[in-house]
Amino acid sequence: MSDGPKTIEINDCVFCESHGKEVCSDCDYDGREDNDGFYGFDHTDRDGLEAPPYGFNKDGVPQCKKHGGAGCNLCFGWKKQITRARTAAKKAGRK
Repeated sequence: MSDGPKTIEINDCVFCESHGKEVCSDCDYDGREDNDGFYGFDHTDRDGLEAPPYGFNKDGVPQCKKHGGAGCNLCFGWKKQITRARTAAKKAGRK
């Protein structure tokens, strides 16, 4: 019995651990509904997010490679990225 795909939480959003994708066909994972709900959004058929290159700090917490911050809102500003993806989906006629 499988527990499903392994996931990783990066600054409050969940991605597949192997590829850093919110929607991953290789891992059969879709975290959009959970991530949308975390930020108070209803689920919509939007494009999935993809984590930028990241590593781990000495405490094992993911941090962006570009700025070296675990809470980097430039790289890990998920609410803003989700809002943009939702707007694009609405313009494309997806619900």
